[in-house]
Amino acid sequence: MVTEGLAWRLTAFGDPRTGVRQEKLRYADPMAGEVLVRARTAGAGYPDAMMAAGAFPLLGEPPFGLGEEVCGDVVAVGPGSRFTVGDRILGITAFLRGWGGYAEYAYVREGSAIPVPAPLTDEEAGGFPIAYRTAYAGLVERGGLTAGEQLVVLGGAGSSGVAAIQLGKALGATVTAVAGSPEKVAFCRSIGADHAVSHRDQDLAKELRGATGGGADLVFDVVGGETAGTAVRALARHGRIAIVGFASGAPVALDPVDMLLRNYTAVGVLADAHSPAGEEAAWGRLAELAEQGLLRTPVGKVWSFDQVPDMIAEQTTPPPGKIVVKIAG
Repeated sequence: MVTEGLAWRLTAFGDPRTGVRQEKLRYADPMAGEVLVRARTAGAGYPDAMMAAGAFPLLGEPPFGLGEEVCGDVVAVGPGSRFTVGDRILGITAFLRGWGGYAEYAYVREGSAIPVPAPLTDEEAGGFPIAYRTAYAGLVERGGLTAGEQLVVLGGAGSSGVAAIQLGKALGATVTAVAGSPEKVAFCRSIGADHAVSHRDQDLAKELRGATGGGADLVFDVVGGETAGTAVRALARHGRIAIVGFASGAPVALDPVDMLLRNYTAVGVLADAHSPAGEEAAWGRLAELAEQGLLRTPVGKVWSFDQVPDMIAEQTTPPPGKIVVKIAG
């Protein structure tokens, strides 16, 4: 079977309004470990802007497809698949092979896919996979968050930040979110953060130590730069910082002597498919929490399929919540 469909692809680094173009692609039957879906929605985020600018470390030169995550209906399966044609699933696309999710059809990595939990709408499901899998990697697999601990989430109004706030609460932590504008600070409180502060506060470290009762056990850092450096000063002894990204443009600067004297730890976080058993455990737990209503994507702006280049251009300064592209009804 060969399926044809429209897809947005990056053809040249630079301004996505000129470098991202729509093409008609042919889709063969999926290989083992993948399924092909007719996409309903696709989640968006800051990595799209990084890819368009040539700053995403896992991809080479264009052309390649954009869009890391989708919700869709299975139309074909690879050998030995656990899914069947007609299943409604969410998952991570084969974007590392150049096949993205801003497309009428998308290949999805079977090990990073689950049936859509019943409470989730198409828009919520399309924006679920990357953010919540990243939050799980940062909080559980690498950060070792436990119930009763104090969690600080940087970039709290962004897609990974909102997922970390919700997952942190579901795991029994007290969550303090850090965001920029008053609108984003209020948004963080609205989705469950116990405390929320602005990174523009005159003494952010003092605010964080006050909110956490003396110091954070874990900082979830997608921002880097000066904000993350200030948050490190609010770490408790034996605390950890999980380095997830650097939306500020620079990673957090760490001082090994300070780490030694204050006895804290830094860990890198890449939510990769490290083992089949690990992936199964992570996605199973996320699915369970979503079925219970404890994880539910706070959808922000929804774009139409024909607006993808403009949407990507906005990802350097996105509004609160998860950005989603609606592809099909």
